[in-house]
Amino acid sequence: MNDRTLHFAGGDGTELAGSLRLPSAEGRTFPGVLLVAGSGPTDRNGNNPLSARRLDTLKLIAERLAEAQIASLRFDKRGVGASTVAPRDVEAKARFFRWDNAIHDVVAAHGALSDQPTVDVHCTGLLGHSEGGLLALAAAPRTRDAPRGIVLAATPGRPLGHIIRRQVARRHPSLLAEVEHGLAEIGATGRPPSATAMTRLFPPYIGPYLQHAMAFDPVEALTAVDAKCLLVQGAADRQVVPMDDIQPMVDVLTGGRPDSDILIAPSVCHALHRASSREGDPRLAPVVADGISSWLRANLI
Repeated sequence: MNDRTLHFAGGDGTELAGSLRLPSAEGRTFPGVLLVAGSGPTDRNGNNPLSARRLDTLKLIAERLAEAQIASLRFDKRGVGASTVAPRDVEAKARFFRWDNAIHDVVAAHGALSDQPTVDVHCTGLLGHSEGGLLALAAAPRTRDAPRGIVLAATPGRPLGHIIRRQVARRHPSLLAEVEHGLAEIGATGRPPSATAMTRLFPPYIGPYLQHAMAFDPVEALTAVDAKCLLVQGAADRQVVPMDDIQPMVDVLTGGRPDSDILIAPSVCHALHRASSREGDPRLAPVVADGISSWLRANLI
């Protein structure tokens, strides 16, 4: 089960690089799943340089899917890894990282997966982790070949601005007023306040991206998507907190979507690893790995 490197054009021609993981069997086609990374400079494997630990969440998912005879493509987001480097000029960088560009990158990546001769174009899916789930929901109606299933893993069920406010309120309540001001300014103008001291959260170029991302309603998008859905949530997630942060999507999936399922995994953190030790388990939580792979096999084939 070796990775094959793919290069393909994103929505605006930006070159994106990814890894195609195929099952070991030869001479046949497989269902295929596009893996979409979460927020920030997260690479194709699910690692973020801002994190102290290497998590490999998406790489581990790809390995588990290959064992289940499912192909997958995971890719470096624009400005990350082997994909096109972001420009340095602030205005150019803001255009480069627009929300709509990120959506079109997912659409293009799904197209690159579907174009593979070893992938059955009628049996594809999207799996988004965290903010990647929002991008998967936004991209699904725009894909050339409609995905059969969508997995939303640790994906917020409320608009992004609400999630940011809740995260700050839980971890750094003294900063909440400043964050509220920053989010309001971004929502109104697409630019973070020039005097903000929170440049790590609101760098100058991120305004246009956040302005549109915060306007995206995941429940509205989920309601409109014509695909089976699996919602996966760690019960020990401290970033997207069950059940409040995901409850609106739970309500949609339990209110007339018999083709969809919900997996709330005990003692599982935001990265879909077991949260039982201080160092963390380097493996995917078995309940998550088994749940995702078995659901995709049952619903893509």
